[in-house]
Amino acid sequence: MAKKIFEDMVKIKRANKLASEGKVAEPVHPKEIIQPKKQPQTFSQIENEIVHQGLEGNDADKPRNLIWFVALGSIIFFLFALSFFFTRAKITVIPLSKDIVLAEDFSAVLDSTTAPLPFDLVVISGEESKNIEAQEKKDVAVPASGTVIIYNDYSSASQTLDINTRLEGSNGKIYKTEKRIVVPGRSGDGTPGSVEVGVYATEPGEAYNSGPLDFKIFGFKGGPKYEKFYGRSKGEMTGGLLGNLPVIGEGDKENTLASLQSTLQTKLLQKAIDQIPPGFILFKDAVFLNIDEETVDQKEGSSTVSIKVRGTLYGFLLEEDKLTKLIAKNSITEYDDSDVYILNIKNLDFKLLDPATPSKDVKSINFNLSGKTKIIYRVDEQKIIVDMLGKKKKDFKQVLLEYSNIESADLSLKPFWRRTVPEKAKHVKVTTIYPE
Repeated sequence: MAKKIFEDMVKIKRANKLASEGKVAEPVHPKEIIQPKKQPQTFSQIENEIVHQGLEGNDADKPRNLIWFVALGSIIFFLFALSFFFTRAKITVIPLSKDIVLAEDFSAVLDSTTAPLPFDLVVISGEESKNIEAQEKKDVAVPASGTVIIYNDYSSASQTLDINTRLEGSNGKIYKTEKRIVVPGRSGDGTPGSVEVGVYATEPGEAYNSGPLDFKIFGFKGGPKYEKFYGRSKGEMTGGLLGNLPVIGEGDKENTLASLQSTLQTKLLQKAIDQIPPGFILFKDAVFLNIDEETVDQKEGSSTVSIKVRGTLYGFLLEEDKLTKLIAKNSITEYDDSDVYILNIKNLDFKLLDPATPSKDVKSINFNLSGKTKIIYRVDEQKIIVDMLGKKKKDFKQVLLEYSNIESADLSLKPFWRRTVPEKAKHVKVTTIYPE
């Protein structure tokens, strides 16, 4: 068999060889190793080296970091986009107001289109009655009484009728006027002049009690005025009594009449309030009740006394907007005809200065208004919305300078990082905080 080559090889030890040659290997001193001289690195080289090493060391984390970066960016973009759909602006406004102490006289003209202050007249009539049981008997002799309207269709000249002028009723009975009167003449359009007067029967007793009657002036009988002067009763002739009858005391009578008047005024006032048209105001003291008739009726032989009150309520309706602006003009030096209102204007004290009792013929009134109140400027919320659409929040104060009727205002935006008011009006809300 042939020998393997490696088996014939002999491993020679170099140290022994050197020794055999008489040479000793010298150790290499560390200081004698020559190293290449390094140049100092710049900051940018150091930064690039760190980045390069970081990238080489994190190659396995690259996909994971990229996913997180993309996810975070998507969330931020989604929230930012979503904010456009849910962006809102809220503007809170406190209007300008002025405290005033009012004590001023005013004049108003009926149904005027030119006067600074017009008024309307509300006229409502009604009646109240009550039955009372008489508790005592007395000998009584009371004439019937009532109210008659006297007409003058004779001429345009007025006619004076003295007290106790005799009137002949259509029932054949004679009644007399309670006072001196002047009957106005016929008007230019042919309407007879007229005047009201109380009348009483010439004799006591129930015989003169009657339903509505027509009258002639007895003294004109046989002359040209007899047919042209005439009268008609406004209601019944009542109250005639004669004999020993149950009667009510004077105190009970007066108390009952006062109670009926109060009840009548309350009911008529409520009717007037229910009829107030929009834009008008009726002060609580601007209503007056005229008592047209008071009757105390008792049937002969009956102990029941019927007391009745008829009256007419007159109320002055004032146009609230014109009255408010007139007060503002007189109370605020710099008032510029802006839209204002007066807080609780109905609570001001109204006092009629005219001495005469109001009637259906009143054409003008003078009155005084007094009390502490506040004039408040109204705010046009829609105009504010239009003016602020698309505006930056920092421009809000500049826009407010155009509104002299605003005391202060605040703007808040949602989401909080928004700095611009939405461009759609439906996304902007204005709330005005008016004083109460």
